Amino acid sequence: MFHSARCPALIVVDMQNDFVRRGAPMEVPSSRDIVVRLQALISAFRARSLPVVFTRYVAAPDYRHLQTRLPWLELIEPPVSACLPGHMRGYADVDQDRDAAAMIDELAPEPRDIVIDKIFYSAFFKTNLHQQLQSLGVDALAVTGTLTEMCVEDTARHAVHHGYPTAMVRDAVASNSPTRHDAALDAFAGNYGWVMDASEIEARLMAPLTKETDG
Repeated sequence: MFHSARCPALIVVDMQNDFVRRGAPMEVPSSRDIVVRLQALISAFRARSLPVVFTRYVAAPDYRHLQTRLPWLELIEPPVSACLPGHMRGYADVDQDRDAAAMIDELAPEPRDIVIDKIFYSAFFKTNLHQQLQSLGVDALAVTGTLTEMCVEDTARHAVHHGYPTAMVRDAVASNSPTRHDAALDAFAGNYGWVMDASEIEARLMAPLTKETDG
């Protein structure tokens, strides 16, 4: 994939305080295990002046479009107000309140990065992500972040529908369910694109551009 891509981009999905920080209302504890790996990937893309995209799930009235049976929807209502931009919250692993919807400090976007706010699972749905990627000449995507079987998988599948050769990065995605995590990666590899390790992505970024023959 990346051997033939001239401008691959990295997508970091929803690595926000209300998902990652200890004690967060939508906490995904395993998301903290992928932070160092994400830092390395982000650095590798930035060092080559390749696009880095951060997505934020933000609470919005349109969430009612989803089935109200989903228990997590109650968390975005007051008084919890999960993932509400501007809502300040304390977490057990930091000493000061943080914006609930903001990216964690360890993965803070830089001015040249793209930040996409989304109100559903996919970063392509009701956003201008596709247009921004097109304007930059992006021709492949590596998708990382949380949760594997929800926003990461949905974003990766929609990327394929938009024509991007896409990889989910196996050791840079996180879930609260190992079973669902593995099933999502298996389904994506079997039907949509690639499942690769972070080290493979980094190696392909450093390799000379060649014509890919084996997918």
